[in-house]
Amino acid sequence: MPKFSRNTFFSSDIAIDLGTANTLVYVRGKGVVINEPSVVAVNDKTNQVVAVGKEAKMMLGKTPGHIRVVRPLSHGVISDFEVTEEMLTYFINKAQAGRARLFGPRVVIGVPTGVTNVQSRAVRDAARNAGAREAFILEEPVAGAIGAKLPVTEAVGTMVLDIGGGTTDIAVIALKGVVAAKSSHVAGDRFNDNIIEFVRSEFKLGIGERTAEEVKISIGAVMPLSETFSRSVRGRDFATGLPREITLTDAHIREALMPSLDSLMETMREVIEATPPELLSDILERGVTVFGGGALLRGLPQILAKMLGVPVRVAPDPLTAVVRGAGIVTEDPEPFADFFIDEEDILSEA
Repeated sequence: MPKFSRNTFFSSDIAIDLGTANTLVYVRGKGVVINEPSVVAVNDKTNQVVAVGKEAKMMLGKTPGHIRVVRPLSHGVISDFEVTEEMLTYFINKAQAGRARLFGPRVVIGVPTGVTNVQSRAVRDAARNAGAREAFILEEPVAGAIGAKLPVTEAVGTMVLDIGGGTTDIAVIALKGVVAAKSSHVAGDRFNDNIIEFVRSEFKLGIGERTAEEVKISIGAVMPLSETFSRSVRGRDFATGLPREITLTDAHIREALMPSLDSLMETMREVIEATPPELLSDILERGVTVFGGGALLRGLPQILAKMLGVPVRVAPDPLTAVVRGAGIVTEDPEPFADFFIDEEDILSEA
């Protein structure tokens, strides 16, 4: 395991939450400076990047044939190495704009739990090729727990649920180590797919991924609410091929998401079953902390608490918990050195 001191990281160093849906960047001493979609637009004629982040996402579904808008990460891991490298280069340069640099920054990057050695090395190589002097890999549920100020270095069990765009990571952490963990593809993207499939099945209407995500954010709920939320949605009528408008309510979204929620509960139960009894008593007392974009779904803490029988709380500012935790590591890496995925281990096991 690598050894660190307070001088190992410097003021120019950064932390990155490399997510399937969004990439967040934390600059040491400044905080979170970038929060943009993990989307890149590429011109296939010139093989050049046209846009990255927010600008690229605005092009989704609106480009000519030679402009390809891609999300280079799938389920939290790199699916297109070259495009990921271009995206990281853009974000690293943007984060360091206006700073004098002799050397590239050291970077701490969050990855989903259970990634393979090849996937971890791909993230490290992409960061180095994008200009990082060194890249340290940290599992996202650990980073999120650190960002939520949970006692991950103490002899108590801490259970976290990180619902991202491509993956949901569930982990039990104690004494600077992950005791039990599992990753699921039931996450924000799956929720979007559920909404698309529900609208197609119930209303015979075709909507896009971007519309589904907007619906999820604006009226998404997993429990009955005291007030009804609704939203008008336009799409293509499968019968006529013409545009048509319908109104969706939170009850529709709840019905659409329920199968995925049941699957997520089953994964959480598997993690709990793999947790030693002594740590389970801590979890019963301290509960589960949820972060990531999925934590913002209305009613999620209540339904989790009801189904699991333990207290559930949402971390403060759940969208940035992972990158803030990785940022805390750049401020003082020594207490968290045992959590890093060691490069030597990756190379020896590959």
